[in-house]
Amino acid sequence: MLEISCIYLIKSKYKEFSEKERLIADYILANPREAVHPSIEELAESVGISESTLVRFVKKLGYPGYQRFRIALATETVVPASRLFETQINENDDDVEVVFNSAISTLELSRNTLDRKAMTEAADLITSSERLYLFGTGGSNIVARDAFHKFIRTGLDCAMAEDYHMQLMLASQSCERCAALIISHTGENMDTLAIVEELKHSGCRTIMLTSNPRSPLARAGQISLSVQIASTSFVSEAFSARIAHLVVIDALYVEIMKRFDEAGVTHLEAMRQAIAKRRT
Repeated sequence: MLEISCIYLIKSKYKEFSEKERLIADYILANPREAVHPSIEELAESVGISESTLVRFVKKLGYPGYQRFRIALATETVVPASRLFETQINENDDDVEVVFNSAISTLELSRNTLDRKAMTEAADLITSSERLYLFGTGGSNIVARDAFHKFIRTGLDCAMAEDYHMQLMLASQSCERCAALIISHTGENMDTLAIVEELKHSGCRTIMLTSNPRSPLARAGQISLSVQIASTSFVSEAFSARIAHLVVIDALYVEIMKRFDEAGVTHLEAMRQAIAKRRT
């Protein structure tokens, strides 16, 4: 499917499109590079159609979903270096500068836009829970693992798994006295959303960490924490998003430790002493 030109498909199937689908086609043909970067919600709003119409459009082209369509469009409209770094760059740009500047810009944007009230609510929810579950699939599982590494130091009863089926099993064991932190860059991963459904069924209280505040994941949570990405990505693994998510986890860890006060320090020292025994 990806070997066939996306632009060619749109032009060849133009007469088969409905009136609203032609609005999408016209927008993409007039702005092929700009159409790569928006999320499904943003592109639908720009064109003035519903998300369901956009989904029908990409499936009529033969793509299984919007994400695959974006990648196909990007393959023929965005220069290779930009696809590698997931941001708009020139071929002669310094690679190190591109990566560092993207991360710095994302951190600054996220710091200025992060909902402090939501952070406070998330810390309160976690500290009042009997157990904290941490979930993330793909690249977001790395962030979930880092969160587990941080939060277990506080004395919280934490649980996480890397295998997806194990994550579903953990979600099924949660209850209304538990809290879950679910991490997803796009907020659109179907496996992650399935975990959320299982958590809801169990009555577990949920906190979402995502780069897309308008995503299904963000809308499904009781508390939503969102970072702002400076370099708009057309693939799911954004370099700078991972860094921003890790920093939010660090900030949340500090908020939790402040609430536990001396008890948190006691747990932290006990862990440090246990690790120190293994050092030469």
